[in-house]
Amino acid sequence: MVVDVYKNCPNYENEFYMLRMVNKEDKADLLKVYSDEKSLLFFNSDNCGGDDFHYITENRMEQAIEYWLWEYNRHGFVRWTIVSKETNEAIGTIELFHREAEDYFTDCGLLRLDIRSDYEIESEIVKILKLIIEPAYILFHCDKIATKAITSATERISALKKLGFKHTTEKLIGHDGTEYESYFILEK
Repeated sequence: MVVDVYKNCPNYENEFYMLRMVNKEDKADLLKVYSDEKSLLFFNSDNCGGDDFHYITENRMEQAIEYWLWEYNRHGFVRWTIVSKETNEAIGTIELFHREAEDYFTDCGLLRLDIRSDYEIESEIVKILKLIIEPAYILFHCDKIATKAITSATERISALKKLGFKHTTEKLIGHDGTEYESYFILEK
């Protein structure tokens, strides 16, 4: 059965977290994520037109959510909200899309993980990513998933390695020719 993530965005959950399509009601919780200066370092803003994802007002957070929904409607990417079942609050987002490019990262599912700094812990990252890795191959028609983790993101790197991701020295080439590094790949 062919699943079109842009017609019906599935939810995923385990005993700890739920992933569901982002919505405007997430604004207050997500503002805590995107205003968290400790988290900003770990967000992947490569190729995002200069947006650093540092949002400090509800209005700016609302604009970002509106943009994410617009991108979903035009089949640009999917942005899931990560909800903690323990606290029943949004603690971050996952963005995923199928990337077509003239570089090593073509035909891959590109994953961005933005979480509050108090969840930037290996065990929590593993629990979150386990929800989306397997479905991503089918939803985004790819045989590899790529995600960024800078050297100082030690908890994230440990989690990625635990899940089987391998560091690659390949550069992601942006729309304007900028080269981006610090990527990890997981092949199906």
